[in-house]
Amino acid sequence: MTHHILQATKETVHLGGFSHLLKPVLFVDSHDTIDIETYTGYYVYEKAPSEFLTPEFIDICENLPPERKIAPGPHLLTGPIYIHNAQPGDVLEVQLESISPRLPVGFNTIRAGWGALPQQFFQPALRFITLDLKNNLAEFPPGSNIKIPLTPFFGILGVATPENNRNSIPPGAYGGNIDNRQLQAGAKLFLPIYVPGALFSLGDGHSAQGDGEVNVTAIETSMNGRIKLILRKDLQLTTPIAETPTDFITMGFAETLDDALEVALKNMIDFLERFANLSPEDAYVLCSLAVNFHITQVVNSPQKGVHGMLSKSILPKLSL
Repeated sequence: MTHHILQATKETVHLGGFSHLLKPVLFVDSHDTIDIETYTGYYVYEKAPSEFLTPEFIDICENLPPERKIAPGPHLLTGPIYIHNAQPGDVLEVQLESISPRLPVGFNTIRAGWGALPQQFFQPALRFITLDLKNNLAEFPPGSNIKIPLTPFFGILGVATPENNRNSIPPGAYGGNIDNRQLQAGAKLFLPIYVPGALFSLGDGHSAQGDGEVNVTAIETSMNGRIKLILRKDLQLTTPIAETPTDFITMGFAETLDDALEVALKNMIDFLERFANLSPEDAYVLCSLAVNFHITQVVNSPQKGVHGMLSKSILPKLSL
């Protein structure tokens, strides 16, 4: 097991999407750990306050090589990371050991034509939000005495697919822009692998987000994290599964929330069949009795997200 440090620079980040043609910036073995940096705000940096900017971030925004601009998505991602011996059909286990804001400010933006209420809130708006890192809080609106606890996570964790220029906005079976606030430090994410080496990237740090992320963005924040990457050849998955200290989580992505719920439910039934040895009917009943389904996000067009959460207290001996 080796520990690596992956800093975010114009040579180690890519913009807008995923591609199996992108040159890896780090090669690791299974069970290696990585201290990793991410930046966010490529499209707003010219309007940002000084505390949002670092020399490295300015260099990224002004001098990112053309070959690292993959697709028209807005996200800066650090990677890709190549995992030795990873092959299509394997599973990548991503252990999120620590996640913390690397700057004392984030931003939220309303984008015209996006969000859950695009006809009502159609004027673009950009707000920079100060983060109280000592007390782990953000006050919004400023001066209101409304305190939001910081619960940092990475909105995007994903692997490459045979697609050359996959946009970073929609999530899918490869992970990507999941925007699941449960994926905080202590969580694990299990992703199907589609290309040799997996080519894992992450970014889109959020300091706080409500389920739904209804106006398109959270408190978008540049982040530091420590992750461990484990190659799982003993698992076969076709869709992401997550595990937190308290819950197992299945996910569903589709163009409507109804369809996303159906996918998340079917994935939970399949999970209970495979890992708890339940019949399909018993699994369906258990989902009605004990699984909580939440709206993950409604804004990552064209894929909305729903996730189902099963408390580990229900199945204390189940392990992935």
